Amino acid sequence: MIFLNYNNLDSETQQRLSEQARQEIEERHKESLITYANENGLDYETVLEEETIRKLYSYKFSFGI
Repeated sequence: MIFLNYNNLDSETQQRLSEQARQEIEERHKESLITYANENGLDYETVLEEETIRKLYSYKFSFGI
């Protein structure tokens, strides 16, 4: 097993994981993020992007080779 963090992945893999994480966050937390953005005068897309990045950097990815 090889364990990597998000920074150690190639750009194609980072992009794919980012898209997957973004979709998952939207499916699970869309309403609360919209509410948070509106209450704080923020752009929803910016809040969503920040949450996506926060999620991606909190995981360690493992690969079996």
